[in-house]
Amino acid sequence: MLKKILIANRGEIACRIARTCRKLGLSVATVHSSADRFARHVREIGESVEIGGAAPSESYLNIDAIIAAARRVGADAVHPGYGFVSENADFVRALEAAGLTFIGPRADTMERVGGKASAKREAARLGVPVIPGSEGGMSDPSEVSRLVRGMTLPVLLKAVAGGGGRGMAVVETLEGLEARIESAMREAEKAFGNGELIVERYLPQVRHLEVQVAGDGQGHAIHLFERECTLQRRHQKVIEEAPSAGLGPRLREAILADAVKLAAGVNYRGLGTVEFVVAGDAHYFLEVNPRLQVEHPVTEEVTGLDLVALQLRIADTGCLPLAQADVVCRGHAFEARLCAEDADAGFLPAMGRLDVVDFSRSGVRIESGVDSGDEISPHYDSMIAKLIAHGPDRESARRALVAGLRESTVIGLVTNLRFLHELLEWPETRDASFHTRLIDERHAQRGVVAPAAVPVEHLAAAALYWLAQRRAESPALGCWTLWDGFTGWRLSSGPIQAAPQAALVLKAGAAEWPVRFSARAADGACTLAIGDEVTQAALSPIPGGRRLLQCGGRALELTIQGDAQQVELSSALGSSVFTAEPYLGGAAGDAASSGQLGAPMMGKVVAVKAAVGDSVAIGQTVIVLESMKMELHVTAPFEGSLSSLRCRVGDMVERHQVLAEVRPV
Repeated sequence: MLKKILIANRGEIACRIARTCRKLGLSVATVHSSADRFARHVREIGESVEIGGAAPSESYLNIDAIIAAARRVGADAVHPGYGFVSENADFVRALEAAGLTFIGPRADTMERVGGKASAKREAARLGVPVIPGSEGGMSDPSEVSRLVRGMTLPVLLKAVAGGGGRGMAVVETLEGLEARIESAMREAEKAFGNGELIVERYLPQVRHLEVQVAGDGQGHAIHLFERECTLQRRHQKVIEEAPSAGLGPRLREAILADAVKLAAGVNYRGLGTVEFVVAGDAHYFLEVNPRLQVEHPVTEEVTGLDLVALQLRIADTGCLPLAQADVVCRGHAFEARLCAEDADAGFLPAMGRLDVVDFSRSGVRIESGVDSGDEISPHYDSMIAKLIAHGPDRESARRALVAGLRESTVIGLVTNLRFLHELLEWPETRDASFHTRLIDERHAQRGVVAPAAVPVEHLAAAALYWLAQRRAESPALGCWTLWDGFTGWRLSSGPIQAAPQAALVLKAGAAEWPVRFSARAADGACTLAIGDEVTQAALSPIPGGRRLLQCGGRALELTIQGDAQQVELSSALGSSVFTAEPYLGGAAGDAASSGQLGAPMMGKVVAVKAAVGDSVAIGQTVIVLESMKMELHVTAPFEGSLSSLRCRVGDMVERHQVLAEVRPV
């Protein structure tokens, strides 16, 4: 009988697994890297062993260190969560050799279905429909190139190991093919330790479904219904739901049956996911994830089952604790992945300190691995939290999630919070007419999705907060000087009016609003002219570190943070981030126009594609960075020659750091 579980993972999934373990009366411990010494999962679980450096290869992928940690804390079983070692057959065998139980499938089963190529062979053997393409994985780039050039485009390259869109690329043109293959292989090698690729016909207008399965390892398997995972960006899921919307009963029955057939046919033990793509009325096997999925909470919400508890029970007893007839789907559930990333900049990940993280008013289930004051590191995933809503039907669940996002506050880093809110309101989301490329296509068509209107209340609050911060920083030089220095207001007779000239310019994207202030009235209010709109507003601190805005007869509670350059706030009206520039304060020149190639974010230099003196074409990749498991290409802004190079492969660089310079021809 299991007594103590070591969780070999981090973040929200480590916290979530620990919660169930404690509910079942099991002791629990975890592991951490040097970068995660003060992480939430370490604090929350309460017992943790440091197993190596910040890089996953030095810690969360270090099999020997994890086993040593399990022995040190007296654990008799290890739960891998998802990612890292969760699909590593060598890890499973090492645990067995050490006398430890692995919470998951057997090593031989993992080898049969954990890799995309081997899983595809198993599916074909069992009569499950598969996508045409290569039969196995390929490690020779020239072999991949020859196969692609002999196929009808578009073609999909994908890593044999792992998931999450890493090591995956759609080839729509033969131009730059070898570079695309090289990049996909390198990304796969770094993410999963295996750079092999498989090649398949790319089906552009498809939906992505997955079936949660459970097996006893003796040929008995059941399904826990399906999840819809079609809303993705760059092959990474954004919104998931259960059950799938708009799936006909006959097609659903066929997909569920094929998933169970595959799980039973490989004697699957534990929980896993069989994934499919759906094109019209046809479905094709995609892959097997022999582990817990990020999106498992939506299945829990509609079935009422605790999937981690089910994993533990199967690992402990070797039996399925329920039959297919015991699994009932009730209502509908949605999950949104809230990440530190800039949706307006191609979902570029963000990193740094989270000043405020507050879901207390969301009214939905929250799975998170961070708190206020925690850091988003460049070494790991950028996910901040998962928000999960359940309702009696799809529309009520969707509305609950929209409300939950609206009442969530994250300040300190740019996030996809506003984008998630918009995505849930898209017509294609509301009527489930989406496909897997919808988000990428909409974002490629600039201007198709209109930015959300900025509430005047947010502008007023940001302006007053900025002003209060500037006043607090200045020495008291007189009763009028405090206002004169920042507002442009001068002592005069008559009614209190905004100053004739702007004191501040607030910017959000391409939009900007000049702001004029008046002196404060006796009740503390100030008249503001924000662009062409004039309003009276006052901003006051209230308990809990929040602010109360009185603006045009409306009261609004906000969380707000900022400095001299930026103000970020959140309220019931949503979230806003403004760049704050004093009027005529000047702006930084465009570094790119001078030929400087800057790092778009903190990361590691993994490739340098040119040497000093080399000629470069406009758009040519000069440097490749890796950050948060994603490759970023730094390209030449114009045709010229590389005049200087300020980094080497292996260097860690800061955001905006100048990496190289190009001299025009």
